[in-house]
Amino acid sequence: MTHYLLIDCPDAPGLVFRITEVLYRHGLNILRNGEFVDRHDQHFFMRTEFEGPCAPDALLPDLRAVLPPTARLRLRDDQPRRIVLLATKEHHCLSELLVRHFFGQLPAQVLGVISNHNNLRELTERLNVPYHHISAEGLSREAHEAAVLAQIEHYQPEFVVLARYMRILSPEFVAHFPERLINIHHSFLPAFIGASPYAQAYARGVKSIGATAHFVTDQLDQGPIITQSVIPTDHTQSALDMAQAGRDVEKLTLARALSLVFREQVCVHRNRTIVFE
Repeated sequence: MTHYLLIDCPDAPGLVFRITEVLYRHGLNILRNGEFVDRHDQHFFMRTEFEGPCAPDALLPDLRAVLPPTARLRLRDDQPRRIVLLATKEHHCLSELLVRHFFGQLPAQVLGVISNHNNLRELTERLNVPYHHISAEGLSREAHEAAVLAQIEHYQPEFVVLARYMRILSPEFVAHFPERLINIHHSFLPAFIGASPYAQAYARGVKSIGATAHFVTDQLDQGPIITQSVIPTDHTQSALDMAQAGRDVEKLTLARALSLVFREQVCVHRNRTIVFE
């Protein structure tokens, strides 16, 4: 079994040696290692993939003994992450993830899909994933979120993914999932806010479109960015063409972001990420 170790702490001389020496003493074999020092903050980041008989109760105290007191450590194995998907009506992101899940191409186990509409039930259930329709009709935001949260808690997922879930979540809801709630949206923000962003982009003659996947915080669409993708467009494309291209880049960007997060390739530091490719 492969294990992932993520460490971030104030920079200090000899950190790479100290960490790898501990792994060696525990009889662990390093498969891949990456380090980065943020010179602005003098902060150290390291991701290590290793194999061998890993005993966290023994390994983690030995690592902490050689690191600064404020060091953050995350140790995980390569088992699929348990996730729940939230969706509304658009199928492109949901279908991409469900198909990858069906064929074992997503490092995650999709436990269920929750939606405030029933449109995507047939798609979801055809791919053997439970579907939960929790309508928001006639409910306050608080009441609807409470119902959604109760269903999520039934599954006890490690991550919740907004696969084009077109509802603004309250800070109270978001607080349940720190660095565990992931969203995707087009990259026109903040230039083209509101309805019909692709029609706005077409009217302005935009020459590239893209998507941004990020962790959700209580600041709308301002959480730490995991990954972004951009594709070119030109004057021959209609607003509908651009919207379809946008959907394509969104679904691939979200899938890539999830792969990075689930394989422990992402460290969050303040409101930015360090991504180990």
